Amino acid sequence: MNRTQKEELVASLRTTFEETSMVVVAHYSGLTVAEMGDLRSQMREVGAGFKVTKNRITRLALEGTKFAGLSDMFTGPTAIAFSSDPVAAPKVAMKFAKTNEKLIVLGGSFDGDMLDQDGVKTLASLPSLDELRGKIVGLLQAPATKVAGVLQAPGGQVARVIGAYSQSEAA
Repeated sequence: MNRTQKEELVASLRTTFEETSMVVVAHYSGLTVAEMGDLRSQMREVGAGFKVTKNRITRLALEGTKFAGLSDMFTGPTAIAFSSDPVAAPKVAMKFAKTNEKLIVLGGSFDGDMLDQDGVKTLASLPSLDELRGKIVGLLQAPATKVAGVLQAPGGQVARVIGAYSQSEAA
């Protein structure tokens, strides 16, 4: 890789760091190509990304960004998971790490706040943005459904009383 390619790679990584709010750093030693492909596809499904990085180039890209504190984690076979949703990347990374011991989550950063492995686990346990939206919509729709049910109940009761009265009149 020549100098120009390295500069382009640093610029590309810096753009990635500027556009995301969450970065998870992990070691991936021993993962097969198929396992890496599976992990990448799981990340893409939730709007996140996963890249194997060169440590020196990544440290250069981190300089001057909100994630600069992560540079100490880049030793050995390192990869990053990143997303603009603060829960997406940690959730997929931790889920994958549970089923595959070759992926070891080291830590991460959320908008510049450093997280250790436990911090990433905590974020992974939170509901995603889409799940929260679904819960809010459900909460908003529930009162309307209850109001409609309450409004329909008296009408139904009146109809049953009139029906019973008419049957008793006919008899």
